Amino acid sequence: MPTNPSAELLDNLLTATGQPTVRREEVRVWSMSGVERVIFPDGSTAIFKYAKKPFDSEDQALRLARTLGVPVPQLHTSAVLNGWLGMLMEDLGPSAREADDLDGVAAAVVLHSTRTAPGLPVLDQERLRALPIRALGHLERLRKADRWQDTHDVEDALDRIAQAAEARSAGATLAPFGWVHSEFHPTSLHVGERGWRLLDFARAFTGPGLLDLASWHGTIEPPHPLRLRVFLEQYVVAGGTSDALAPRGGLTAENWALGWHRMWAVEWFMEQSVRWINDPATDPGYIKVVRRHLTDVLQLLEI
Repeated sequence: MPTNPSAELLDNLLTATGQPTVRREEVRVWSMSGVERVIFPDGSTAIFKYAKKPFDSEDQALRLARTLGVPVPQLHTSAVLNGWLGMLMEDLGPSAREADDLDGVAAAVVLHSTRTAPGLPVLDQERLRALPIRALGHLERLRKADRWQDTHDVEDALDRIAQAAEARSAGATLAPFGWVHSEFHPTSLHVGERGWRLLDFARAFTGPGLLDLASWHGTIEPPHPLRLRVFLEQYVVAGGTSDALAPRGGLTAENWALGWHRMWAVEWFMEQSVRWINDPATDPGYIKVVRRHLTDVLQLLEI
């Protein structure tokens, strides 16, 4: 069995739906997941998406979201093989245009007003507060493997954040608290001729909706609290809860959201490094990103 069993997964999905053999075109492929367009003999198409842990429960999240009225692509069928999830989904076709900030707030309002789904993992104040501790655990495992050796600054920053976390995480369950998409970017919002659809639910959870709003503008550029403040205000105008603007943890809503979103990202990058990717060759890149984000966390959370 190959490491990536996508061909056999697709065969299983086609058998389950009674579809004939297809032609495959790569859309986006990386080591842990892939998206392809499959073209049937009659010219019709579907999207084939496959992924391994920790992205292997997206089919459940998509079914939940669709049941609860969130606009998502229709899932035709799904299957699991050797730890890999495969999904055959509706092909939404090309986007009519790129999603803008107003599209983003409209989608966020719909998602955050959706009833909480019991099947999703939960990130409440206790678990938010534990993020720097979890990251320190990842660092310890990396060092035991003779990796990330010259990173005393990373350890020091995580220690400082852990000490301040109880006070700074206050307000985590203030509204909006519920569905969090967690990969909420313009590229995850398909705007087509027939309206919008939200994509990429592989890491959805129940938690502070502000983390979605903080992620919209990405983490490549330095955090921009004023820009997020404007985005939060647009969210409230579009029908989101006014509590989105409320201070929490002794901070403005925008600083709290940006700071904790980056702390959440740090813990995820470090877990990827030690658990999911686990390739020492990637360490310099991961260390650079973690250092940059930790600098932002200390500043945003005023630690």
